[in-house]
Amino acid sequence: MPTTQIAVTAMVNGLAIGLLLFITAAGLSLIFGMMDVLNLAHGALFLTGAYLAWWIGGEQQTWPSLARAVVAVVVLGAAAGGLLSLLTAPLSRRSHLEQALLTLGIALVAADILSALFGDDVRATEPPAGLDGTVTIAGWSYPSYRLALVGIAALLAAAVYLTVERTSLGALFRATVSDRDMVAAVGVDPRLVRGGVFVLGSVLATLAGLLGAPIYHARPGLDTTILVLALVVVVVGGLGSIRGPLIAALLFGQVESVGRAVLPGLASFLLFGTLAAVLVVRPRGLFTLAPGGRR
Repeated sequence: MPTTQIAVTAMVNGLAIGLLLFITAAGLSLIFGMMDVLNLAHGALFLTGAYLAWWIGGEQQTWPSLARAVVAVVVLGAAAGGLLSLLTAPLSRRSHLEQALLTLGIALVAADILSALFGDDVRATEPPAGLDGTVTIAGWSYPSYRLALVGIAALLAAAVYLTVERTSLGALFRATVSDRDMVAAVGVDPRLVRGGVFVLGSVLATLAGLLGAPIYHARPGLDTTILVLALVVVVVGGLGSIRGPLIAALLFGQVESVGRAVLPGLASFLLFGTLAAVLVVRPRGLFTLAPGGRR
């Protein structure tokens, strides 16, 4: 394969991985940046979505099984988000260390339960017919699923951005952080808003796990890998922002994919070297927002 084609293919793969990483990190950014809760169980939600994709669809997805899996991950993600909201509510005004310890414990328990249910082997799943081949564009071939993932993840990213940044619902999220008493005074229960943010963030994480299953494959340890990448994206992008994690995720998707294609032995160093370089210039991240959405 010509070097140019390798580079272009790696860039397309990086776009798919970056958008998928944004879907995961967006929920973490909302929960941490707006609700001020450090949720280290986020990677376990991603892994749960990946295991559900395999459990419902098997090694080869079909369109009906994919539809059932989407419904399952949305329902389970919403339930998990509601439960996490209830469990972390007593710690909402306490230190991040206590929140981290609680959610880390939840993540470890979830990982053990998933290992007990599905074993320690890699559970690989392939996309349904029509997305399991390649598409030829301008004489170059690309995996169909990765191109479809770019489109699906881009739509999800646009929906999340518009919801948080351009709608009254997003304004309500920010208002709840800046002045809970005022939100309560206008007749809105802040606890419901907080729960809604947790539900949205958790659904995004489990849905990202479903979409990423054909790429990463469900396996023990994947939750930690995804959590670290999501935290990197959130820190570089900026807390409480949506634009920041989007730009950071696209950047790290390209660094990881192109790096593995061109310099496979240095891919990890390139990723965290980019993290260090960005934080030297912007220690608080690219688009950090103060509580309530103020810059």
